[in-house]
Amino acid sequence: KLQFLYFIETLHDTAMISAKTLDREELDNPNIVPEQVLKFQGPTDGFLCSLSANRFGIEFQSFKIRDMDSGQVLFQVDKSEDESAAAIDETAARTIQYKFPADFLEYRTVGTKLVFTVGPKPVPNFRMIERHYFRDRLIKSFDFNFGFCIPNSTNSWEAIYDMPKLTREEQEDIMKHPFETKSDSFYFVNNKLIMHNKADYAYE
Repeated sequence: KLQFLYFIETLHDTAMISAKTLDREELDNPNIVPEQVLKFQGPTDGFLCSLSANRFGIEFQSFKIRDMDSGQVLFQVDKSEDESAAAIDETAARTIQYKFPADFLEYRTVGTKLVFTVGPKPVPNFRMIERHYFRDRLIKSFDFNFGFCIPNSTNSWEAIYDMPKLTREEQEDIMKHPFETKSDSFYFVNNKLIMHNKADYAYE
């Protein structure tokens, strides 16, 4: 069962971790826990783990975003069978840019569907924390628990996001500054960070 937590109030204890201070051993075997990332008040300055930290062989196969009220699909991507050079680059492999219509900022709820596979190890307590920022200010945070994944399985993870109510001034400010809205997605297994992805957003 999905558990959902929504935050919009600013926390006072930032406790930011700089990726620039982490060495290769710390990136490959991160010691970062959910309680730490839930205190971040701005996007990280890099990735807090390496691709090698994903020791469970979790691979994303497809991802879809839709407006829950109209059912309109806003974004959809499937994993390419062709492994390009970009997929080998650690930054390109974990960063995406979204361009959404301006009325996205007025949607009440957005649904996502992620299809992913896991390797030969069981995956206990799979959890995602997603932090969204505009100009280094936290605007929303989501916390989802998938639970347990059996080895060598294909899984479908559907989540519903209750979107924050933005004033007209806030919407216009976000639209005037494309790609200054950013998010960090942190994935944990048994409360240990194994994956970290980033996204930038523009609304037109």
